[in-house]
Amino acid sequence: MSTDRPDLADGILRAYLSDNAVGASPEILAAVVAASAGVAAPYGEDPLSIGVTDLLSATFEHTVDVFPVATGSAANGIALAALTPPWGAVLCHPDAHIANDEAGAPEFFTNGAKLVPVGGANGKIDPDLLREAASRRRGDIHSVQPAVLSITQATESGSVYSIDELRTLTAIARDAGLRVHMDGARFANALVALGASPAEMTWMLGVDVLSFGATKNGAMTADAVVSFDPALAAELAFRHKRAGQLTSKMRFQTAQLAAYLADGLWLRNAVQANEMARRLRDGFAVTPGVEVLGDDLISDDAIGEATANILFCRFSEHLTSSLRDRGFDFYAGRWEQDVVRIVTSFAHTERDIDALLTAAREVLRPQVVGV
Repeated sequence: MSTDRPDLADGILRAYLSDNAVGASPEILAAVVAASAGVAAPYGEDPLSIGVTDLLSATFEHTVDVFPVATGSAANGIALAALTPPWGAVLCHPDAHIANDEAGAPEFFTNGAKLVPVGGANGKIDPDLLREAASRRRGDIHSVQPAVLSITQATESGSVYSIDELRTLTAIARDAGLRVHMDGARFANALVALGASPAEMTWMLGVDVLSFGATKNGAMTADAVVSFDPALAAELAFRHKRAGQLTSKMRFQTAQLAAYLADGLWLRNAVQANEMARRLRDGFAVTPGVEVLGDDLISDDAIGEATANILFCRFSEHLTSSLRDRGFDFYAGRWEQDVVRIVTSFAHTERDIDALLTAAREVLRPQVVGV
């Protein structure tokens, strides 16, 4: 069968731009089809949607309020709006998704709250810098007031906060009177990387609201705001509606979430994505001409060793262009001229990873000069 898609020509998946570039898990597609049968009450009053709240409460070992959304940006914006007054400051890492990739959505949803960057190596917030930022100009009527700590887990650089690191940050936030939000676009990837439980990585550490990501890990158009504080339920419900996220046929979103959580699909998908990143990292580490980057190798300390499913490497321009000519696709040049980001997904297999490694080695192999 002919095709103009080089990533499909021989059955090799060559897309590494992001884990949302691949399709959905078959189990989730089947659940959406099943949800289309018959009729159901709209606006989240259907059995599937009600059941997802119970399912997530069981998953987190805590009664939660759940608000399904179509995008992670909506989840972050709605969550932060419920936690932050307009004169508040959201403390986040400079490379956080809310700071760089949401076109001002957090500021829009919060009615003008300010994002205040708090630096740290490897994509992680530094505790000492957080402690300073959490008390900066406290009570000064001329300044925004620190209100929320937003933690990205896993980070935008692929690193994962340990439980102890999270505990330190959330304790600083609590001592300063801040609420805590977790951007969990790759929550499952971080969870399996740590071998922790959902409870241990969230409310047991003091997280108030989680942006629970599913789309990057096998869903189609389904993420959720998960709140561990019942006092926020009413405000979140109105903000959910006001943001245009209370969908009339919500069962198609909650069917995805139910299938995602059923039988551990979300964890299996995350394990696959993480293991493929590890296989790729190990392969590139022994490939002459490729440099696998760690947190001490990039000047701004923002790119770290991939412990979830994101890998940063240094490629020559020749290697980048040659791999793209062969149909492989990844981000290049957004961080430094010769730095590339490769993101693996649940859909990648060992065959796909080995094909990329083989192609890179073929490009880099020294030319044999004929005698």
